[in-house]
Amino acid sequence: MSDAFVHPSSFVDEGAEVGAGTRIWHFCHVMPGAVIGERCNIGQNCVLMPGTRLGNNVKLQNNVSVYEGVILEDDVFCGPSMVFTNVSTPRSHVSRRGAYERTLVQRGASIGANATIVCGVTLGRYSFVGAGAVVTRDVKDHALVVGNPAKQIGWMCQCGERLRLEGKAGRCAHCGTGYEERGGELVAP
Repeated sequence: MSDAFVHPSSFVDEGAEVGAGTRIWHFCHVMPGAVIGERCNIGQNCVLMPGTRLGNNVKLQNNVSVYEGVILEDDVFCGPSMVFTNVSTPRSHVSRRGAYERTLVQRGASIGANATIVCGVTLGRYSFVGAGAVVTRDVKDHALVVGNPAKQIGWMCQCGERLRLEGKAGRCAHCGTGYEERGGELVAP
């Protein structure tokens, strides 16, 4: 845990890994077997369960719990109070430890405040989940999804700006990156 900051009110259990330059703020708990990459920012009141993995430069805003089975790749943003699940059919009186489902959030994806990510899905690279959305199925690379259940309403640039395509192609008004829609996918030609 060299060169990491952990607020005195937080607990990082033995067996957890925390990368250099990572900051863990008030009232957090990082459990044994959790792996946090370099330069991450873990907001207050966050929990990382055993078997979770955060890449480099991941941002967890306040009140985010990352449950076993959830993997966040590099540069992922999780907004305040967003929710991950890890069991499709939970019951208090039935142990489901063997039924944890994998949820993968790929590089550069952003998840808005109070969104819910139902377990077993993949959020594609640079996808964007709007605040309050409930994601129940996979989200494509660069897709913008909103609502309950979440539906795609557009595309997002890698830099985080919404794209306005004319026909099947266009450029980001902010950074100038060009994109083309091919077969229901967005690609940079």
